[in-house]
Amino acid sequence: MIVLLTVLLLMVVAVSIGLLIHFLLPGQNIEYYHGTFKISDVRINSNSGQNSTYQLEDLREMSENLVDEIFRDSALNNHYVKNQVVRLTPEEEGIKADVIMVFQFPSAEQREVRKKKIHSIFIQKIRNIRASSINASSVQVNGCGKRVVPLIVNRIMSGDIAAKAAWPWQASLQSNNIHQCGATLISNTWLVTAAHCFKKNPNPHQWTVSFGTTINPPLMKRNVKRIIIHERYHSPAREYDIAVVQISPRVTFSDDIRRVCLPEPSASFRPNSTVYITGFGALFYGGESQNDLREARLKIISDDVCKQPHVYGNDIKFGMFCAGYLEGIYDACRGDSGGPLVIKDLKDTWYLIGIVSWGDNCGQENKPGVYTKVAYYRNWIASKTGL
Repeated sequence: MIVLLTVLLLMVVAVSIGLLIHFLLPGQNIEYYHGTFKISDVRINSNSGQNSTYQLEDLREMSENLVDEIFRDSALNNHYVKNQVVRLTPEEEGIKADVIMVFQFPSAEQREVRKKKIHSIFIQKIRNIRASSINASSVQVNGCGKRVVPLIVNRIMSGDIAAKAAWPWQASLQSNNIHQCGATLISNTWLVTAAHCFKKNPNPHQWTVSFGTTINPPLMKRNVKRIIIHERYHSPAREYDIAVVQISPRVTFSDDIRRVCLPEPSASFRPNSTVYITGFGALFYGGESQNDLREARLKIISDDVCKQPHVYGNDIKFGMFCAGYLEGIYDACRGDSGGPLVIKDLKDTWYLIGIVSWGDNCGQENKPGVYTKVAYYRNWIASKTGL
């Protein structure tokens, strides 16, 4: 009993010391500030039902990205954590946004001084941005995971070319204007892809992103502003094969370019569920990437099957899953890496559940594609992008 009480006392002391360190060390003081700004020439029709909700969601995302850019490009960049729009209020000439901004400062600094500095930067930058106004047309979309063309999909290897606007979240990651990997648009400034795409070249200034169903000509191109590779990814290991990419300037959503939805961290998907992959990859092992976007319908393969010795055995680790067919046939291939594997819910909303990661050859028997499980890394994505 005495030993048990001693252990419990030591645990309490250890926890107390940990909490004191957390709250008293420099850089651990979290503070919240409130700001407001107005977005001109925007109208939200309250009678438009579900579309109104979607428009407000996109307007909130635009506003949060705007505040992100203000402070990440300011002298307070090292102290800024994130922001959240807590209220959007329709007004006579637009929409008023109330935003809560989160900062992290050394506890020795005075709060009033910080408050003046934050609001000075905020007001100055907002004035400059309002002069060019936010494009109201970019909020007139039907939320994430929506597409405007009917679903008719057969295969990706040696298969069907995707219809225009069929997969509006698909992107091409290019180094020196040459396609290297796929990527998926998850907001108007962020994409998600595979970490292994950057193992030879992690310099964002040498990468660009294009959108549309052809690489040449592209529907739209953007520069890469930032590449964030999972901290625990180390080639040639295949775990933690995920990265997020920030582009600049932000894209304007349309029928041809839209963001996909992200699943909840707790989301799970049953084996044999129908899923879809898209990409500009080769049509056969050893082949070259293609100019036209292709598509394929696959099935999720259970871990029990995929971990069998004649399939991948112990190579299937946490945060991975298999999809395809043990017979081969349809599969991702070289150049598809980093691209999306998506699933549709009963409301025809599409969710990104997998990222093309690895596999033995392309379409080989008992060697289906292996995908990074997005739900497993959902909190990591949120910590890097705020999404």
